[in-house]
Parts: sequence; C-alpha cells; structure tokens
Amino acid sequence: MRILITGGAGCLGSNLIEHWLPQGHEILAIDNFATGRREVVPPIPGLSLIEGSIADRELVERAFDSFHPTHVVHSAAAYKDPADWVEDTATNVTGTVNVVGAAQKHQVSRVLNFQTVLCYGRPDTVPIPVDQPLRPFTSYGISKVAGEQYLSISGLPFASLRLANVCGPRLAIGPIPTFYKRLKAGQSCFCTDAQRDFLDISDFLAAVDLAIRNDAPSGIFNVSSGDGHSIRNVYDAVRGHLGLPPDPDVKVVPVGDDDVPAVVPDPSVTRSVLGWSAKVSFDETIRRMLSWYDAHGVSEIYSHLALSHQAR
Repeated sequence: MRILITGGAGCLGSNLIEHWLPQGHEILAIDNFATGRREVVPPIPGLSLIEGSIADRELVERAFDSFHPTHVVHSAAAYKDPADWVEDTATNVTGTVNVVGAAQKHQVSRVLNFQTVLCYGRPDTVPIPVDQPLRPFTSYGISKVAGEQYLSISGLPFASLRLANVCGPRLAIGPIPTFYKRLKAGQSCFCTDAQRDFLDISDFLAAVDLAIRNDAPSGIFNVSSGDGHSIRNVYDAVRGHLGLPPDPDVKVVPVGDDDVPAVVPDPSVTRSVLGWSAKVSFDETIRRMLSWYDAHGVSEIYSHLALSHQAR
C-alpha cells in the first residue's frame, strides 16, 4: 500500500508508521507538529514527510499529487486548546474536507478516519452503542463530528473508528501520563469522578489492519474494550507501579461541565462485522504504558479539557 497519514507525527500516526513501514508499505506523513514530535518521522527509506497543516488545501493537493496514495489514514486533529474554536474548525472540519476532496480526486481505495468518542456527548446508555445519537458539546467534539459526517457523504470507501483511550508509545494526553509525571515529581493529584475505556496499542493496530483492507465494509465502528474503569483506578495503578503507598484520601471531584461522566463505547457491532475484539486486559494495558514511560519518559501533556477540570 501507499499510505498517506495525516497527523503522522502524533501518537497514533507514529505507531502506525512503526507498524507498517517494516511490512514494506510506502508512507507519506503530513504534520504541522502542533502536538506531534519531529523525531518520530526521521528521513528513512519508505517514509516521506510534508510539514504543514491539512487546513492548507494547496498543501494537501500537492501531497496527493506527488505521492499518489492508495490508502489514507486521517489521524490529524486539533484539540490542545479547548477555547481555540478557529483552529479546531480549521483542522477538524476544513482540513478533513480538504483530505476527503483530494482522496475523491485520486480515487483512493480506502480512507480510515479516527474519531473521538466524545462525539456522543452525554450518552443515554453505557456502554454506548455505535448508533447512539451524537450530541457533542465541546469545540473538539463538534468539529470532529462535522468532519466525520462530511466523510460519510463523500462516496468513498471508508471506516471511521470511534476510539477508546488508546495507550501506547508517546501517549501525551489523559490521566495516565498526567498522574505518572506528577507523582514522579512528588506533586499532588486529584481524580475526576469519571469512567473511561482504555485500549492497548496492539489491539488498536489489529483493528486498523482489519479496517483498512479493501474488502472491509464501510461504516462507523467503536474500537474499544467495552469495559469502563474509573480515573481513580488509573491513579491507584500508577501509584502502585511507582512503589508509592496507597492514597485512600485522594480527592475525587465531579466531572467538569466540559466533560462526560462515563465514556465506554460498545464494540459489539465491530466484533460482529469486522471480527475484532480487544485482547489485552486493563491491568496489562496500564502496566505496558507505565513501563514505556519508565524507559522513555513523558513528553509535554495536552488535554481537550479546560485546565481546571484536568485530572491532576
């Protein structure tokens, strides 16, 4: 395959590069390095890089015209400042439209889109079925829903994967790196009263390998374990990993107005249609993630939440 990956220097994009490049696929990464890391897209055979934003239509068209991709993975997203509606719209809506338009022009075989499960807003039921009505209420969620809906009317063969919290190398968002970095530094933490679904990177890669096949069905799929775990569970696991004593009195606060109490997607449709299910347990997923931080450290941490509501 000739795979164009938007957001190729981010956590998911860079893990896909490391997964696919040894298999002999040609890869072109597009990234503006707003949250991605330059060192994960080195100048090596089989991997090309274009630096810039997918909001730049001419840049996107040049990338497609020069690379001639057979497959597109749309991993780029703006999320690091929840108050920056302009950037969220530019990347998540206009950028997606630019990528979809170029994919149509070049008649690519398949497009994979990575979607936030915050697209559901505050769901009626948990676990959240994939046909749950969409009620996003943050700039990130609203803009990502708009991008997904443009893709869905494009006529392209596509899969949009609504992802649980994927845990793998270079993860720099969410409670796991936040707790690890703060506890290592001897800083205090608090937990939000929230539940999340955590997915190991190996399970994510297995789902992507199935979804990108030319004979895979088009549609929207929850990629998740279907099991919810509290932020307190994560906090306790990080303390245990670092050899710290239990903290039964850690402060647990209600989720903020820009957050959702429980985000646990139901993967049953994905299991029946794609034949995929998560294999790695929550405990092992967290252990692997923390072991990676032990070896490589934590980079700058980003969040789609307002600062006052971040787990810390």
